[in-house]
Amino acid sequence: MIQFQRTFFFTNTTSSPTLRNCMFQLRSLHNPLISPHLPSLVNLTTNAVQHRNCFSFRSFSVTNFNTLKSVTSISGFGLPFRVNGVGRSLRYLSAVPEKKSKWKKPVKAVAVRGKDKKDASSGESVDKNVKNVELEKSSLSEEIKSDKQDSKINNVKKTKKKKPPSKKKDVKTSAATDSTDSSKAVGEEVSKKSPSKGKKKTNVKESSAVSTSKEIQDGSASTRSKKKDVNSSQVDLEKPLGNFTGKPLYPPTGKSVMVVESATKAKVIQRYLGDMYEVLPSYGHVRDLAARSGSVRPDDDFSMVWEVPSSAWTQLKSINLALSGAENLIIASDPDREGEAIAWHIIEMLHQQGALRDNVFLARVVFHEITEQSIKTALQAPREIDVNLVHAYLARRALDYLIGFNISPLLWRKLPGCQSAGRVQSAALSLICDREMEIDQFKPKEYWTMEAKFDRKERISNKDVTFRGRLTHFDSNKLTQFSITSDGQARDIEGKVNSAEFQVISMKKNKVRRNPPTPYITSTLQQDAGNKLKFSASQTMKIAQKLYEGVELSNGKAVGLITYMRTDGFHISDEAVANIRSLIIERYGQNFVAQSPPKYFKKVKNAQEAHEAIRPTDIRYLPSMLAGVLDEESLKLYTLIWSRTVSCQMEPAILEKIQVDIGNADKSIMLRSASSRVEFPGYQAVFTDIVTEAGQDRDSDGSNHDLAFEVLNSLKTEDLLHLVETEGSQHHTQPPPRYSEASLVKKLEELGIGRPSTYASTLRVLQDRKYVTVKSRVLSPEFRGRMVSAFLSHHFSEVTDYSFTADMETELDNVSAGITKWKGLLGDYWTRFKSYCERTSNVHIHQVEKMLEKKFADYLFGSLPDKSRVCPSCNEGTLIFKVSRFGAGYFIGCDQHPRCKYIAKTLYGNDDDGDDDDEEDTPKQNTMIEEPKLLGFNSANEKILLKIGPYGIYIQLGEDRKGHPPKRVSVPHVCHTRIFNSLRQFNLIL
Repeated sequence: MIQFQRTFFFTNTTSSPTLRNCMFQLRSLHNPLISPHLPSLVNLTTNAVQHRNCFSFRSFSVTNFNTLKSVTSISGFGLPFRVNGVGRSLRYLSAVPEKKSKWKKPVKAVAVRGKDKKDASSGESVDKNVKNVELEKSSLSEEIKSDKQDSKINNVKKTKKKKPPSKKKDVKTSAATDSTDSSKAVGEEVSKKSPSKGKKKTNVKESSAVSTSKEIQDGSASTRSKKKDVNSSQVDLEKPLGNFTGKPLYPPTGKSVMVVESATKAKVIQRYLGDMYEVLPSYGHVRDLAARSGSVRPDDDFSMVWEVPSSAWTQLKSINLALSGAENLIIASDPDREGEAIAWHIIEMLHQQGALRDNVFLARVVFHEITEQSIKTALQAPREIDVNLVHAYLARRALDYLIGFNISPLLWRKLPGCQSAGRVQSAALSLICDREMEIDQFKPKEYWTMEAKFDRKERISNKDVTFRGRLTHFDSNKLTQFSITSDGQARDIEGKVNSAEFQVISMKKNKVRRNPPTPYITSTLQQDAGNKLKFSASQTMKIAQKLYEGVELSNGKAVGLITYMRTDGFHISDEAVANIRSLIIERYGQNFVAQSPPKYFKKVKNAQEAHEAIRPTDIRYLPSMLAGVLDEESLKLYTLIWSRTVSCQMEPAILEKIQVDIGNADKSIMLRSASSRVEFPGYQAVFTDIVTEAGQDRDSDGSNHDLAFEVLNSLKTEDLLHLVETEGSQHHTQPPPRYSEASLVKKLEELGIGRPSTYASTLRVLQDRKYVTVKSRVLSPEFRGRMVSAFLSHHFSEVTDYSFTADMETELDNVSAGITKWKGLLGDYWTRFKSYCERTSNVHIHQVEKMLEKKFADYLFGSLPDKSRVCPSCNEGTLIFKVSRFGAGYFIGCDQHPRCKYIAKTLYGNDDDGDDDDEEDTPKQNTMIEEPKLLGFNSANEKILLKIGPYGIYIQLGEDRKGHPPKRVSVPHVCHTRIFNSLRQFNLIL
């Protein structure tokens, strides 16, 4: 039974009203067609009908949802819900004049669907958000599932009484924003139609069919923070997104509202377009998947629950207000999947708020550079939302969510302290950890190389004509890397070389063309910025974003300096190519420009995302001209982009190489000397230009080989040579180097893992999770990261498989191209992934410990005394790897626990944040394996040990023994640094 919070009006009945009674009274408040002279079973008074326009209650509370089957919206009657939830209301004002209001308040359409007992017991959430419903004025049976008496009530003939205006029209109602509590109830269209005789009533299913979106709210909504309002809705892309226009939007014919991502971009574009356009920022996505379990529901056709942050409501309100009197809404977000998704989200939210009137036309425009000409050209070619790109975004977002929100809880339970796992993140972590495993297993090998220094016996001048040659043949056999593997071999060969007479056996000259580099794409820009400028991937993208959004030049003009920086395409527009070639001719000469514009191609998996390469928007903005405008880092990156863009349209560099073979009389001992010089600099002229010093190419860093080339070029066949000295050099093979951010990005690109926009964020997540640390620009995995990678490789092999992640990117590209259905892709993957989760959830934590112990045995037990795993406390147990049941620590202890509580080493997972510069002052307890330190003995000859526990440093008297807990005392935190520094002086800390 419904229990109302307020007494709505007075009746002659003292008993509590029935459900039908209350619902009919509610309906009568604003429905003049319901007569007060109805059968007695309807408890309604004339006074109540007369007060329908001055009824001031704000809401009602439903306390029994098992009885309530359906309470749908009432035409012309609003029930605003506060942020606190259903049931909060203002007091009912009974002393209201009995007169009709000539104006109508904003109407809210509210739908609260109840569950039967079975559904209520299942714990599923009740839908509290607003839905679109179409109501017939006589359709009481649509709202309440009642008995036969309900049908009699609904069939009562309507009496004529104060008819509403005769015009039949659809009244659109929207959710009005409450000015006092800023609650964001979502308004939907409520179609109001006049009943006609003989017209059949519409049932509930037909009424629900016209809904433009299904609203879902998770059961945890009651505990949601007040800091953000939530709009949770299922995805419905089958409905039309709006009234899109294909007519050119420039020159303007009326007021238009344009939405971009950032305020900087909005400010620059506003200057280009003038007062007829109002450019507003959305600050990225206006909604995202709710950060809680259940936001993607595979069992409900992959419906999704979206959450709107409180900050996004401010932007939506600004857009809503700007649309007043506007003819067009232009969404100009970035030209990629994320940008298309932002546009879709904005339109969806504005639809739900009722801000998009019938006379407002929608348009989606894209541009790859923020220049006046580019913006105006884009406005002349508007289009609709690319639903395929939105589908690809939804598939990727749902896939990443399902992986993260299903694997992460397993990690929390099986490996405390390990926070999360993701699709691309796990593959990148696996690359880093696999490389670390290769380094651990690497066995260096010794090898030697031999070099000799020669001079001409007959000198033509006093110039130094010495040169060096490398031994290539000995005893008529060609030498390989491991032909000389010992010092003895090297000395024997050195003696024989010193006793031989040498001459020039042959000479070879040839010319080599070195082609210019390709223009920058996201991955190559990150690699070069890392190698040449020492920038991290995230730092590179942050600076590139500033250059793209625009800066104000010295002449007061604001302009974007580079094109869109998230791209995997090498294409450059014809207009830009013409400008670049013109600059090359003016600055370097006709012979430096390529004979025909080079075309750079790459096998792009998705043609819709093949944007232009990263280039300056105007090539005539020389780096030297921007020295006083840009900061140092921005200028360096712009110089790098400018140099690369100019060089890609220039002639190849021509190098002249010379190779001289030297040998003894019988040619049993052969040496080789080679050198090269630049005959025509070609594109390399850019990197020696004074305006591009910040981006100087590594090949043109001042190394001059001309002298060595001239010496070799002066030789002739059969010239006798004088051996000055012979030198043998010892070498050892080196393990594969650890990845830097640049080399990891290159590897991810080679394997097809991730997308240009994901590289920087992936690396940042790995560092934030403490899975990877960066030291001297090298990525080193922490033990926590190695444990996560091993766990995923063992139990979720498909997630960490490189080919799977790359194939998934291909499938997402197919979704973008409209080849693959996004829900089908998710369904296929979820079927397999769900089985992994179910199987892993049954794995006991002891099995995880055994797996990690076996995989990292050398790392865990290699530093034990004598490498013995026998417990020194009980002499019976074996030292094993254990996961702490308290906190997020790991340790090596006796397997006879709890009989023996000996702990040999501890490894804690909660890393303290600190800079590398502070390593000498701050003890990093949680990143090292620590042994108990013996401080001395007391009068009873018991050991005094210094230990580190999950709560800090403490001192223990005696060993851990069963039944005899040792005495412990904690060390004040202020003493930690002093203790660690003292222990370091005596080499007591690892």
